[in-house]
Amino acid sequence: MRWCARVIGTVVTLATLLLAGGCTDQGPGRPSPAGPRSSASPAPGAPAPLPRIPSSPGLPGRAYDLGFAADGSGFALLAQCVEDEATPENGFCRQHVAVLDRGAPRWALRTSPLPEVHGTVGVSAELVVLGRDRALIREASERHPSRTWFTADGGRSWKAGDLRAAGTVGAIPEGAALSVQCPGPAGPLAQECDRSRLVVVSPRDGRARFLTREPRLGGYPVPAARPEPDGSWWVSGVDPGSGRTAVAVSRDAGRTWTVSRLPGPSADAAWRVAVSVAPDAVYAAETGEVRGVEQTKNPLRALHRSLDGGRTWTRVWTGGPASGEPRTLVGVAVAGPGGRLVVHGERATYATTDGGRTFRETDPGTHHVTRGRLGYLRSAGSGCVYGISPDGVRWTTFRLACADAAGR
Repeated sequence: MRWCARVIGTVVTLATLLLAGGCTDQGPGRPSPAGPRSSASPAPGAPAPLPRIPSSPGLPGRAYDLGFAADGSGFALLAQCVEDEATPENGFCRQHVAVLDRGAPRWALRTSPLPEVHGTVGVSAELVVLGRDRALIREASERHPSRTWFTADGGRSWKAGDLRAAGTVGAIPEGAALSVQCPGPAGPLAQECDRSRLVVVSPRDGRARFLTREPRLGGYPVPAARPEPDGSWWVSGVDPGSGRTAVAVSRDAGRTWTVSRLPGPSADAAWRVAVSVAPDAVYAAETGEVRGVEQTKNPLRALHRSLDGGRTWTRVWTGGPASGEPRTLVGVAVAGPGGRLVVHGERATYATTDGGRTFRETDPGTHHVTRGRLGYLRSAGSGCVYGISPDGVRWTTFRLACADAAGR
């Protein structure tokens, strides 16, 4: 037998923050002497503070889901797996929860409500950080696919719950996450339903509640789990009138929404749209089938730019045989000031300084990027080293778990 991590994706997400990592400002494994710093709003004109997350390379196994609150505290799900290559059904994974308390010099192991996973099932739990000391885990096991666990005391105790939405809420509270769910008999885990609805995962009790007012989008709306730095919430879907790809934005915590259609290259709706807000522009990366090029998992079909907060859009880049790279997008594009944009693809990383019209390769490595409460989070495929940036320009790194990875 040998120790390893075996992680598989889940069918339905509950607006989880995915892993992130892989920059070099601090150097691998060097903890910050001051511990994590708050991401509270800086003084007018000053840049957002650079988060300082301490390293804890000695934690067991590998992290497979990770998230932070706005004050720099955080949670991580770890899996420590024993794999038997001769008889895979004899393998198993022990699951752990690591917590970073505000100001702490290192991550600490806390009580985990997750069961040991046996055989070839793999690890599939999901994490939603809902504020300081508050988090929700979706167990997502074969036996309990919709069971959840909520903590309000930093993982010292957990309360069992369920995914199914209960009631409604008029606005998205601070710290909450946004997701989507099929109401009625179809149940929260249904892949398709006549009309899916947005749900708000509450930081108060971890329960999901339907949002009272929703954007007028057709299809299966896909919300961003977290707000952008300016406080805006984004949802992608289909314009009911034309059937083309559209996005909706709310700047008042979901009380009202504005819908705008993207000038995409195809009449077919996009697979998904990843919105990234920079200080001077908004970018919408549209993924979907691109004819005439090699098929990939995450094909980048078009890139759109808005200079008026998403009311109107200009298509600045179109995928196709003559467009070259980036042909794919993993996660979200990293948007910075002055027309800077970084796209992490399946083969390499590409950057632009002209608002997305032309790109150059900057790194042959591949990463996954999401946006959380502290900014952009980045991870390499093997995990272990993670990068975090408040603005897409300045980065810092930290190492988590992977004690058996020999520095990789």
